[in-house]
This record gives sequence, C-alpha cells and structure tokens, in this order.
Amino acid sequence: MLELGLDTFGDVTRDAQGAELPQAQVLRNLVEQAIVADELGVDFLGVGEHHRADFAVSAPEVLLAGVATRTKRIRLGSAVTVLSSDDPIRVYQRFSTVDALSNGRAEVIVGRGSFTESFPLFGYDLSLYEELFEQKLDLFVALLRQDKVNWSGRLRPPLVDQRVFPRPQSGTIKTWIGVGGSPESVVRAARYNLPMMLAIIGGEPMRFAPYADLYRRACAQLQVPTPEIGVHSPGYVASSDAAAREEFWPDYKAMRDRIGAERGWGPMTRGEFDREVELGSLYVGSPETVAQKIAATARGLGLSRFDLKYSAGGLSQARMLACIELYARAVMPRVRELLARG
Repeated sequence: MLELGLDTFGDVTRDAQGAELPQAQVLRNLVEQAIVADELGVDFLGVGEHHRADFAVSAPEVLLAGVATRTKRIRLGSAVTVLSSDDPIRVYQRFSTVDALSNGRAEVIVGRGSFTESFPLFGYDLSLYEELFEQKLDLFVALLRQDKVNWSGRLRPPLVDQRVFPRPQSGTIKTWIGVGGSPESVVRAARYNLPMMLAIIGGEPMRFAPYADLYRRACAQLQVPTPEIGVHSPGYVASSDAAAREEFWPDYKAMRDRIGAERGWGPMTRGEFDREVELGSLYVGSPETVAQKIAATARGLGLSRFDLKYSAGGLSQARMLACIELYARAVMPRVRELLARG
C-alpha cells in the first residue's frame, strides 16, 4: 500500500494581523500540526533542515524528539538532513535517540539540500561539495550496517572497531537518499541499496520517469533488490479547486519570489502558478483533484510513498491544519481507492 506523508520546512508564518510569528512559536505550532497528523492517520511527517531566517527548523532531530513523545503511530523523519555539513556519527546518534523515544518510528532522508548556507556556517568548503557528501554518506551507511565500524576516508580520521551508541531498537534506521534529479545521485542510491526520495518541486512529474527506470536498472545490474521510491512535492488541499488556488497563491508566490531573487529567477506570475497546478508538480486543489494527481504520479513512477510539502511561506496555522485534515480524511482514502482499481 502506498504510504502517504506530509513534509514541512517550518516556514515562518504570520498571525491573524499579518505579523510574522516568532520562530519559537512556529516550532510549537509545528508540534501541534504533527499531533493532528498523527491522530488522523497520516503515515509520515518529514521536517526539513535550514539555517535561514524564513525557516524555523535548524535541528530537525530535536523537534522530532519532542514530537515523538506527543504522538503514537506516525513515522518521523527529516526532509532532508544536510549530511554534507554535519557529522554522520552525531546524525546517527540523534536519530537513534528519536527512534528510542518514538518506539522505532524514526527515519532519515539524507541529502545535500537545495541551500548551501550550512557550509560556511559550520566551516565547510563548498569546493568539496561532492566529496563531502560522498564520504559522509559512506560513513553513515557503515554506521547503519556494522556493529563495530571499520571505515576510512580522506576527510576525517579512520574508525577501527568503533561502536556507536545508542543503537536503534530495531537494529537500524530506515534511511532514504534525497535526489534532486541528477543521474549520478540516482546511481549512488542504487549503489548503497537505499530507498530513493525524489524531490520534484516543479515541472511535469513524469519527467522523472527516466530516473525511476535508471534506479531500477542500476539495482538490477548490481544484483540487489530494488528499494522503495518516494516523491516529495509541494501542495495544498482546500474545499474546492478555486478556494485552494486563492488561499495558497499569495503565500506560495511570496516564498517563491523571495528564494527566486536569491537565485536569479524572475517573479512568478499567476499564469505560471496555474500551469504548475494543472500540469506540473503543485498538488493544489480539492481533495478529489489532489488525490487524482497523486495517484497518477504514484502509478507512473511506481512509488511506495508520496509526501506532500504542505507549508509555504506565511501560510497560516489555521490553513495548514485544515489542509492536514482534508489530506488525511479525504485525499488519502481516495488515493488508495484509485490505486486499488489499477
């Protein structure tokens, strides 16, 4: 059965008067969102890592540890952990702690991230962008798969028969590799035989079909089982298609234009937004519209999980909670009904 999850970056939101909320309140609100998602039966909650003024979550594992003690069944993970600028041993220990507090519900999605502010913040050289991720991923996989770790690399001292604590209660932590769309990243996920999470944040979803096919072919050539494939995409659910677009558009545009200005993109027009909703990777609309689109993506790419990134800029707490409720009560059962029909 397709797992259906939710992702958030802890976007800094506004109060009823339009003023930005303190980041501390945003974090407390995110815990409330997680509790509601858990109570309504959502399968997974992913929390992204950023180190910017417009996102409140810089330490996903700390937040997830708090959520773990307030929830019962929802799986908890990152979306993503920027492994290149972190210590793989500490990441492993922190997620093992979340795993203990949640009774085995922890996951981690490791990646390089779409922002680079963590590199200068933690003293890493951006010229080593690729090498840092490759070596730190190699060490993290060794931690997952070896009780006594023996590992060596160029960028840190080796480990010899080193044990790392605490151990996850199931013996390991489910780990995905986040992939933004490069063939090299797809093959890397196959080489480590880890599930692949495709971050599809724009354009027609089926343009990623060659990456899903490459992943399966690479696993076959390596003679290893093909792990799961997931997709992370932005979206929003409201009572009708028109309501969803009108409620989501102002905050999505503000976020997109703010980030776009840093990257040399022009401001987003309403026409671009509507085309992305209709043909691209914005899952915005009524429960039926969003469910139909998720089901089509799941069929086309052969997914095991779909995660809707429901937060967007200043989108209010009330609207996010309403979106979560519609997603859980209406979208999730409808997606599974559609997929069961074949």
